[in-house]
Amino acid sequence: MQIDGIRWCLYPTRVFLAALLLSFAATGAAQQPDREALPLEPGTPIPDDYYRAEFVILERIIEPEGVNERMSGRTVEAPTETEEVLRSALEDGTTETTLELAPRNDLHLASAAARLERSGRYRVLLAAGWYEAFPPDYEGTPLRVRVGDWIEDARTRDVEGHITIDRQRYLHVNVHLNHWQLAEETPEQSVDAVTDDLSRETPSPVQASDSEETPATAATTEGAEAQQLPVLAEPAPLELLTWIRETRRMRSEEIHFLDSPTIGVLVFFKKIEATE
Repeated sequence: MQIDGIRWCLYPTRVFLAALLLSFAATGAAQQPDREALPLEPGTPIPDDYYRAEFVILERIIEPEGVNERMSGRTVEAPTETEEVLRSALEDGTTETTLELAPRNDLHLASAAARLERSGRYRVLLAAGWYEAFPPDYEGTPLRVRVGDWIEDARTRDVEGHITIDRQRYLHVNVHLNHWQLAEETPEQSVDAVTDDLSRETPSPVQASDSEETPATAATTEGAEAQQLPVLAEPAPLELLTWIRETRRMRSEEIHFLDSPTIGVLVFFKKIEATE
C-alpha cells in the first residue's frame, strides 16, 4: 500500500506508525536552511541538484518469537566492500562516520524520530542527514551501516548492511540491511576441550627413565608450561531474523518508509535551492 509517497504493509501492530507518518506528512514542506548552515565555503554558490539526504533507521520492539517470517536458513552474501560509512557503532558505544552530518535538529524527520521514541513501540537506531549534490546519472558509493545492540558472543551489531543513493531521472535509494540474532543451536566447545585436543597433538617429552629426568627434558617441560596461552573462542554463529532488500524511486519532499517485521527505514530528501 502506498499513500502520499509512504509505502507500508498495514499489519495491526503498524497502524500506529502509519497514522503517525500520515499526520507528519500533512505538516507541509521542509523549510529551507539558512545559507550559513550549509557545509559550503563562504561565497561558494549552492551547487545544482543539491540536497539534504535524511535517514531514520528504527527497530520495532517485538520478541523474536513474534516474527512470523522464518529466515534463519537464508543465505546472506558477504558484506559489500566500502570505505564510506553512514554510521558504525563500535563495541564501546562510540560511533564512526565518513560524512559531515547535519545537526539532528536540522532534519525534517527529527520530529518523527522523537515521536517514535516516545511511543515506546519503536526504538530509533539512527537519525542522520547530510548535504550532497546528486546530479543526473550520479552513481553513489555504498554507505556502511552498523547499529543496534552489540551481540557480545558474535562481536558485532545486530543490524548491519549498507545504503546506496543513485540518481537517474529520479533519486533511487537501495537499502540492504540485515537484522541478526544468535543461532539457536550453536556447536559448543569449551576452552578445556580445545586445550586437551592441543595437548594430545603435542608429543610428550622423552624421559631418560621413570625415576629421573634429563636437564633438557626438564627445560622442555617448563617451557611448555610457560607457553600455555588462553585459547580465544571463535565468534558465535548468527542467524537471520529479518532483512530489508529494496530499491525505491523517489522525488524530493516525499517521505518513504521501507520496512521488515522488525526494522524500518524512513527516507527523505530536501532539495536546497539558491535564494537571493
